[in-house]
Amino acid sequence: MYIRVKRNKSTYFIQCEPTETALSIKQKLHSIIDQPPSNQQLVLLATNDVLEDSKTLADQKVENDSIVALALRKGILLTLLLIMILSTISPCLSDDDEFEEVFIARPEDFMSSS
Repeated sequence: MYIRVKRNKSTYFIQCEPTETALSIKQKLHSIIDQPPSNQQLVLLATNDVLEDSKTLADQKVENDSIVALALRKGILLTLLLIMILSTISPCLSDDDEFEEVFIARPEDFMSSS
């Protein structure tokens, strides 16, 4: 099966099996987006449930062609930039427990009401 992982204007098609865990999907994404699994949060759009790393896709009702939103830990891009520039980072620049808001536009969001 495959799932569609969306973030902003990007969509990643991930081949997987129902017996794989959400952590396995995050590891596959790590090779594509260069963000470690600990900085990723996956949300099943059909239910708005955050996927748990240790549970299988089947256990979490993720099916073939499901759409999953990807959120990254807040402050990661700023942190990476500062690390590159300064080689040190202040711990107060990001809250390690906060993730980006998930918003994936749906076709009906663009339909005008007459």
